[in-house]
Amino acid sequence: MSFNIALTGLAAAQKDLDTTANNIANVNTTGFKESRAEFASVYASSVFSAGKTKNGDGVSTTMVAQQFHQGSLNFTQNSLDLAITGEGYFATSEELGGQDYTFTRAGAFKLNKDNFIVDANGNFLQGFPVDPSTGDTTSVSLSTSSALQIPDASGSPRATTNVYSSFNLDSRATAPSVPFDPTVSASYNSSTSTTIYDSLGEPHTLQFFFRKEDPTTNANEWQVYATLGGQQFDATGTQIAAPPGTPITEFGFNAQGFPEDTGNPAVPNTGTTFNPLTLTGTNLSGLLTNGATFPSDIQMNWRDETNTSSKLPTQFASRFEVKALDQDGATTGRLAGIDIGADGKIVASYSNGDSTFLGQVAMVRFSNSQGLTEAGNTGWKKSLTSGEPIAGEPGSGTLGSINSSALEQSNVNLTNELVDLISAQRNFQANSRALEVNSTLQQNILQIR
Repeated sequence: MSFNIALTGLAAAQKDLDTTANNIANVNTTGFKESRAEFASVYASSVFSAGKTKNGDGVSTTMVAQQFHQGSLNFTQNSLDLAITGEGYFATSEELGGQDYTFTRAGAFKLNKDNFIVDANGNFLQGFPVDPSTGDTTSVSLSTSSALQIPDASGSPRATTNVYSSFNLDSRATAPSVPFDPTVSASYNSSTSTTIYDSLGEPHTLQFFFRKEDPTTNANEWQVYATLGGQQFDATGTQIAAPPGTPITEFGFNAQGFPEDTGNPAVPNTGTTFNPLTLTGTNLSGLLTNGATFPSDIQMNWRDETNTSSKLPTQFASRFEVKALDQDGATTGRLAGIDIGADGKIVASYSNGDSTFLGQVAMVRFSNSQGLTEAGNTGWKKSLTSGEPIAGEPGSGTLGSINSSALEQSNVNLTNELVDLISAQRNFQANSRALEVNSTLQQNILQIR
């Protein structure tokens, strides 16, 4: 019996050595979780045995339990390197559209030849679908997740639909004495320009000209003229054959230098800025010669995009100043960068200033992580004891957040493992010594004559 007891001790010590050696071997493995060999005593008895004198039958290995505590983060220069801070796992699939998921915390991802985000083994990282413009997640179920792909196509152009312009007109300016002509600088007081885009993404220069009216008849009144690519147009966007033509609008200021009216008594003014002016897209399209159009009307907003009070039009006794000049169109753009937020949202940035939400990295948790089945390559599979994977958005509920350009290192403490290795070695030696003593005793008994 003592031989068997010592043998169980040797087996347990060997298991402890193997577990510790595996931890040490994976000390630099990204996303690795250390294991711990857990043992229990073996005790067998019956109703007819003398329980008070029973010494036990040795030891057995009950479980090699993985420890899922957080590993430290190692920051990198690759935006596709992802680390989870807190609870949760990435979901990967071996095949596109496959439902056989492997779960991992090793976030060393990269792009394959088709621009899908994959791990080192070619497994596809799963993500939730999102609204491309707002990033709102439309579903957080693993059944609706799909492989995340980074597009390599250029960003589509976007025709201008809004122009924002704000300024200070110099109240000390004198009215020009010659009729307006965009080619004659003496026919206007100030001008500014911005670039707008047509349906093909081609840029066109939109220029505004500010001309002060005669103060003896129209005090603090200004006329506004405009050209597109050097071609003058009126308030509807229709081309004017020859100057001076008609202004697109008129501005009026009160004695304090703030907007007072629009030059049209039938249209009331709010007193903070001038009413928007709508240029008909079909009329403006007639000024183009490249086969493109302005598919929508363009609204001229005499303010900045956020309607900031400090950037509203004024007429003070100071030099002409452009306070805001912007528009919402964009030309064709190429992919300039990928950003992944703490909530897992993947945003593609293009050279034309556009940005698009591509998806959201899927994260899952389990009721019992200890019940997960190891699948190799720092991955796990669900099991009956782990429960079903519960998917969700990173940073929601008990799920952790995502760190881009970072990797979670192994949670193995090398110092502790070396101490455990010495302890397991001593345990093995002690059980070996027990076998040796048992062998010596039996040898002595066999030599009795």
